[in-house]
Amino acid sequence: MLRLINSSCGSLRSSVMSSAAATTKMMSSSTVAVKNPRWSLSSSNNSGLFSGYVNNRVSFRNQLAPAMSFRCFASATGIDRVKVQNPIVEMDGDEMTRIIWQMIKDKLIFPYLDLDIKYYDLGILNRDATDDKVTVESAEATLKYNVAIKCATITPDETRMKEFGLKSMWRSPNGTIRNILNGTVFREPILCQNIPRIVPGWKKPICIGRHAFGDQYRATDTVIKGPGKLKMVFDPEDGTGPVELDVYNFKGPGIALAMYNVDESIRAFAESSMSLAFSKKWPLYLSTKNTILKKYDGRFKDIFQQVYEERWRQKFEEHSIWYEHRLIDDMVAYAIKSEGGYVWACKNYDGDVQSDLLAQGFGSLGLMTSVLLSSDGKTLEAEAAHGTVTRHFRLHQKGQETSTNSIASIFAWTRGLEH
Repeated sequence: MLRLINSSCGSLRSSVMSSAAATTKMMSSSTVAVKNPRWSLSSSNNSGLFSGYVNNRVSFRNQLAPAMSFRCFASATGIDRVKVQNPIVEMDGDEMTRIIWQMIKDKLIFPYLDLDIKYYDLGILNRDATDDKVTVESAEATLKYNVAIKCATITPDETRMKEFGLKSMWRSPNGTIRNILNGTVFREPILCQNIPRIVPGWKKPICIGRHAFGDQYRATDTVIKGPGKLKMVFDPEDGTGPVELDVYNFKGPGIALAMYNVDESIRAFAESSMSLAFSKKWPLYLSTKNTILKKYDGRFKDIFQQVYEERWRQKFEEHSIWYEHRLIDDMVAYAIKSEGGYVWACKNYDGDVQSDLLAQGFGSLGLMTSVLLSSDGKTLEAEAAHGTVTRHFRLHQKGQETSTNSIASIFAWTRGLEH
C-alpha cells in the first residue's frame, strides 16, 4: 500500500491555485471550504489508472493519526473550477512517480482546474511500442504550446532492457527533449525550515543551470580492439580540404570518444542563464575547465563573456550583480563555503553531477525543482529533479507500505501552471 504523509499539503493546494490564477481567469469568487475526511481508496475503484504495472494498489487508512492533515486531498465538490486559458502538454512517466503523478492530478489538479491537457505517455513500454517517437512528438508539442509538465521516466540500461523486453536501449527522454527545445535546465532547492541541511552554511538557494545540448550526451564513443592510429576528420562544406587531427596512437585495446557543441546552443545557454540571473537579481557564475580544454571549454568562456558585454553588463551593474567565470574545481570549493544566493551555469555533464550534490546538500533530491527554459524565455518544461523511485515501487508492487515524497512532483505542476 502507499502512504502519503505531508503536513504541508494545504499550502501546496494553495500554491497550485495561485499559480493557475497567474495565467487564468476566475470563473467564480466562490470560497473553498476544506475538510479532513477519513476515507479509503481501493484498487477495485482504480483498476484502470496504472495500466502496465502489476499489483498496483493505493490505500489510505482511517487508522492514521487524527492530527495528520489531508487538506490537499479534500473533495472539490460544489465549487467552480478555474479555467486555464492555454493548453498544457503533460508527459506521463514510470514506476512510483507515475502513481504519485496520477494522485496529484486526481486530488490537486483536476478538481480545481479546467485544463486542456495534451497528454503523452512517456512510460517505458509506450516509448518502446512507438520506437520512441512519442518522446519526439511530446517535445514538438511543447514547442507549439510553450509549456509542458513532465513526470520522471526510466532511462533504460541493459538490465532494464531485459526487465521490460525492450527492442532497443532507448535514449534518455530528458536528453531528447532538451536537444529539441535547445534550452537550459535550471534546478533550485525547495527550502523547508524543518528539513536540516547537510551543508549548514547554505542560507540561500543556489540555482544551477545545466546546458541542455551536446557534450557527452550526444557523443560518439567506441571500443578500440587493437593497435592503430586514431584520427579525427572534419570535411568543410565550403569545398576546402578536410581538417585532419591525430588523436592517439594505440599500442593495444582501449576506448575513444568524440563529442561536440555548437555556438548557437552555447549562446542560447548564456542568454537564458543571464536572463534568469537578472530576473532573480542574483550574480551568475560559469564554471569550465578551460585550462585543460583550451579550445572546447574556452569557447564557452568566450561566448559567455561576449554575450555579457553586449547585452547584460550594464543591466547587471545597475542592480549590483555580476557575471564571473571560474574553473570548475574552484567553483565547487566556493559553492561549499558560500551561503548561496546565486545562479551557477554548468556544462552538460557538470550540471548533471553538481545538481545532485546541491540537492543532497540542501536536504533531498525530493525537494528540488527542475525547469527547462528555452533561450527566448517562452517555452518551459517543468519536472521533478529526482528519478522514478524504483525502490519504493518494488515495495508497492509487493503490497507493502511506502512514504514517497511527492513535493517535487507537485512543484513541477505549480511551476508549469505559473508559466
